[in-house]
Amino acid sequence: MSERDDIERKLTAALRDLAEARERVLALRRQMTGEPVQDYALSNWEGGVRLSELFGEKSDLILVHNMGTGCPYCTMWADGFNGVLPHLESRAAFAVVSPDDPAVQQAFARQRGWRFRMYSAAGTGLFADLGFASPEEHFGSAAMPGVSVLRKDADGSITRISRDEFGPGDPYCGVWHFFDLLHDGPGDWQPQFEY
Repeated sequence: MSERDDIERKLTAALRDLAEARERVLALRRQMTGEPVQDYALSNWEGGVRLSELFGEKSDLILVHNMGTGCPYCTMWADGFNGVLPHLESRAAFAVVSPDDPAVQQAFARQRGWRFRMYSAAGTGLFADLGFASPEEHFGSAAMPGVSVLRKDADGSITRISRDEFGPGDPYCGVWHFFDLLHDGPGDWQPQFEY
């Protein structure tokens, strides 16, 4: 057996282990009990809106926590969500929330060509209450990136059924996984607003 064949065999085994670990993570997530979430008063460039209104006719809401317009990483994730938006919305409501002022969000969304709904959580405890706040600022924001999946029950109550954090190499941005296939991986590459 050649060295390459040996590495291929080890790689196949490691990928199988990774798939099995992912299945265990998913099973554990489905066992978690939900946690109540208050009906926050958010805003966008059209005015005020309650968190409960973001569900529309859906029972589930994928709510992305975005650090705001100063973060090139959050911008890259959002660029990717824009492309899969119809697929996401065929199954659940989808929205992005950031601490930015609605006018800033609107200008940035237009510049990037984003089609998803954006809301401002400025002045609310949404980021802190849901565990996406940092004591330190990064890219000019104390908000941290991630996602909360919320469910609205028949009585109108909102429950968070799962959450995850975003970071380089996570499963929510395919760019990292393509770069992982390169000989030197991502190296010291960092996303930019423009290239």
